[in-house]
Amino acid sequence: MSIAGRSIAGRFAPSPTGPLHRGSLVAALASWLDVRSHGPEARWLVRIEDADTERCLPGMSEVILAQLAACALIPDEAPVWQTQRTGFYERALEQLQSRQLAYPCGCTRKDIDEALARAGVSHARHAERVYPGTCRHGLNGKPARAWRFAAEKFAAASGLTPVRWTDRRLGPQSQDVARDVGDFVLRRADGPWTYQLAVVVDDALQGITDVVRGEDLADNTARQILLQRALGFDTPRYLHAPVVLAPDGQKLSKQNGATPIDTSTPAAALRELEAAARVLGLPAAATPATNASDALTAWVAPWRDLYNPAP
Repeated sequence: MSIAGRSIAGRFAPSPTGPLHRGSLVAALASWLDVRSHGPEARWLVRIEDADTERCLPGMSEVILAQLAACALIPDEAPVWQTQRTGFYERALEQLQSRQLAYPCGCTRKDIDEALARAGVSHARHAERVYPGTCRHGLNGKPARAWRFAAEKFAAASGLTPVRWTDRRLGPQSQDVARDVGDFVLRRADGPWTYQLAVVVDDALQGITDVVRGEDLADNTARQILLQRALGFDTPRYLHAPVVLAPDGQKLSKQNGATPIDTSTPAAALRELEAAARVLGLPAAATPATNASDALTAWVAPWRDLYNPAP
C-alpha cells in the first residue's frame, strides 16, 4: 500500500537513556500495529535516537533491541543510530544557513529569562521559553552557543501562521510557532543535534509516511512541519497515541520512576504487551493468545478499526 506514490513506512525511535518501560512499549506497539495494518509491503523500522550523547547510557541500545525482540517486535530492516548519521544533519543545517533560515545564538537560559522578564512575560513551569529573538540580527560580541531556526521568518514567508495539521487520533490541530515557541534550537554549540532537526531529517531520508508516537510529543509537530517545509521534505501523517500515566498523573517516564518492562520469559513479555494493548483501547481476544506473535497478529484488525478505518 502507498500514499501518493510512497510506500507505507513507520518507525519506533527510542532514546537509549534506559530500558523500555510500560509507556515506551505502548508507543512501540502502536507504531508496529499501524504499519502492519497497512499490509505486508509496509515497513516498520527502529531508529535509536542517541543524538544527545550526554543522556545516553552505554549498552542500552542493545538492551532495548533485546526487549523488543522478546515482544516479537522485529524491525523489517536493520536498526540505525543517529550518531552514525551526523553528516545528514550537517548538510541540512548548511542548507538552512545558505538560505538565512538558521543563525547563531549566544543566549544562555538566564539571558532568555531576563529578556522575557523585561518584556513582562513570565515563564510557566514545564512550558516553552519563547525565544525573544535577541540574536536574530547578530551576536553583539557574544560567543555562539547554538544555531537556531528562523521560525518566525519562515512561517511568515510561507503563510504557516499558524501551522495546521490533522492528527489521526486527536483531530484538527494548529500552533503558531513564532508566538508559542519562537526561533528554536537546531544544534547546541557543544555539538549535540536537537531532536527537532534530527527527527525531521531521519524521517525524510528513511521514507517515513506515518509517525505514530506518544501524545506527549504532539507539541513538537508544528516545529517539525516547519522544518520539513523549509528543507523541501514531504510531511508524514501523524497519530499521537495515549500515554501511560504515573500515580501522580504525570506521563510515566524514566525521570519519575518508571520501571523496565519484564521480558524475562515469553509469558512475562506477553503480559506486558497485553497491558500496552489495553492502554491503546484494543479489545481482549475471544481466545487468549499463548505467545507474543499470536497476540500481535490478533490486534492488527482491531487497530485498523480504531485508528485507521478504511475510507
